[in-house]
Amino acid sequence: QFESHANPIRKVVSLLQSLQTKVQKESEAEKQLFDKFQCYCSHGAGDLSASISSSGVKVPEIAKAIEASESKLAQAKADLKDAQVARASATSSMAEAGALREKEAVAFSREKAELDTNVAAISKALAALRKGMAGAFLQTTSAQVLRNLATGSQNMLDADRQDLVAFLSRDLVGAPSTDEITGIL
Repeated sequence: QFESHANPIRKVVSLLQSLQTKVQKESEAEKQLFDKFQCYCSHGAGDLSASISSSGVKVPEIAKAIEASESKLAQAKADLKDAQVARASATSSMAEAGALREKEAVAFSREKAELDTNVAAISKALAALRKGMAGAFLQTTSAQVLRNLATGSQNMLDADRQDLVAFLSRDLVGAPSTDEITGIL
């Protein structure tokens, strides 16, 4: 109420005084902000230029590192492709070798069985001839196996083969004796 009855000049002076204090406070705050930014501008520019120059030095180094990494990557990709081709080739070779081994194992087992049969027939023939049972032996299947072996064998002399076949075919006329046949076997 006092202000409403006060002198209008007084009111203006009071208003101006309050406005002056408010402007002074704002001025102090702005001065502090100005000083702060002035410090940043003077020091920040130097820091920024130092950072830029150090980054400028690092750029070629980083570019070289990138090129080296790309080269290593390309080499690794090429090595990987070569390794995959080699692996596929090795797998194929192993499969072929396995199939070949299986074939050879079957052929070996057949040949072994045939040779075992031949060895057994020769052993029986020798035992019968040594005992003097040539006639009894000639009637066995072992004599037939021995006859087939003699006719198909390339490891015998022709004269020995003829003597053995003549003995085994019961053509005892002109056939060698059992001692001669034992010597051949």
